[in-house]
Amino acid sequence: METMGAVPMAGGWLLSGIWLPLCGQSWFETAACFLGMWLVMTIAMMLPSLTPVLWRYRKAVLAAGATRPGGLAALIGASYFTVWIGFGLLSFLLGASLAQAALHSPSLGRLGPPAGALVILIAGLAQASRWKARLLADCHGATRASRTHPNPMAAVEAGAILGLRCCLSCLGPMAALIAGGLMDLRLMAGVTIAITAERLLPAETRIADAIGVIMSAAGLLLLVQVLG
Repeated sequence: METMGAVPMAGGWLLSGIWLPLCGQSWFETAACFLGMWLVMTIAMMLPSLTPVLWRYRKAVLAAGATRPGGLAALIGASYFTVWIGFGLLSFLLGASLAQAALHSPSLGRLGPPAGALVILIAGLAQASRWKARLLADCHGATRASRTHPNPMAAVEAGAILGLRCCLSCLGPMAALIAGGLMDLRLMAGVTIAITAERLLPAETRIADAIGVIMSAAGLLLLVQVLG
């Protein structure tokens, strides 16, 4: 998957075709294909950590007297993934812009591998930041405000807040996935496990820090390889 439609670039690396119109596609069609792929990918990646949140919310609103707790939980999920689609659109606009610049400038194209390694290194270092720890601590608290008001608007708002917090919390792992190869299934599986673990395991395990060490080491190794 990661080499499908790839474009050879200056510096001896391959640019994934997901960032560019291929075979007569328009930019609108390219963006639509990317967002469709992004939605399927994010559902598969985020659902393991989102499911316990939706289950707890359903139980809470049922106890609060909601007549359709499953529907309210579904609204939270839909709102949550709508935010992720917005994040995907921003990622596509940035990635497509960089891809176009790299295609038109061989000197910029040669910077692709070291830039990708540097992104992974910085993303790993960010895992140990207070900002990341605060986001993780708040990520599952976004539904609390809606529990005392079990209605559709409260559910949509709670899902959007939860989605925004999770997008911000996942910036590091998702940046590493994009830099390492968005269509690489092994890397995707690794990032999914990392995101799920740092949300479901107790904070005392400091799993986010451990993931950051692994990411930083991988980024540093890649940087040494491409510069050496």
